[in-house]
Amino acid sequence: MDRMIYLSMSGAKAAMQRQDVLSHNLANATTTGFRAELQAFRAVPIRGDGATTRAYALESTVGYNQLPGAVQATGRNLDVAMKGNAWMAVQAVDGTEAYTRAGNLDVNAEGTLMTQSGQMVMGEGGPLTVPPNSEVSIAPDGTVNAKAAGQAAVQVGRIKLVTPEAPMTRGDDGLFRAGPDPLDADPNARLQDGALEGSNVSAVETMVAMISAGRQFEQQMKLMQTSERQEQTASKLLSTG
Repeated sequence: MDRMIYLSMSGAKAAMQRQDVLSHNLANATTTGFRAELQAFRAVPIRGDGATTRAYALESTVGYNQLPGAVQATGRNLDVAMKGNAWMAVQAVDGTEAYTRAGNLDVNAEGTLMTQSGQMVMGEGGPLTVPPNSEVSIAPDGTVNAKAAGQAAVQVGRIKLVTPEAPMTRGDDGLFRAGPDPLDADPNARLQDGALEGSNVSAVETMVAMISAGRQFEQQMKLMQTSERQEQTASKLLSTG
């Protein structure tokens, strides 16, 4: 069978994978603290006689867009937006420490400080808990204070903020990890209270990229159909010859 079929199939598969990533990004265009997924492909030439002009499309390094999203003031005392390259430490479902930029927090019935996705917010000594029926405030350095009615505010801990030196890896749970070992807390990391960082996905750019990927897929499918017709024509010529 003509090599063009395999090459066009490789290109069509790459276009489909790109569409998957773009649709995932578009679905999270309004998700707090979301980082857009990036996907890259590289052309790998085929070695061998008569094949030097052919190349396969192979997936290259996959990462995420590190640019911060727009910060919007909410005035809510449990909303925080990390500044610079700071990330907030949380406890994942599997018990490991992971990191997020989604700062829309809440307090559950047990008084534990949680993300709205259900992860416990980590302090520098473990999960943070506040006294029941208390008013919570968060300082720019991550210090959490709780004030019960008729009492003075007390410090209950400090949110663990980290500043990774290298890009992290996004897990299937949407949280980020730097490696097998937790990162050290950065005492210089800061956050903005009463605000949330939005997604860094540009809906317009993503829609344009999806249209482009769709056209690329159609082009690859046309090449496969052209190759099939050529094969059929060649077979007829051989059979009548």
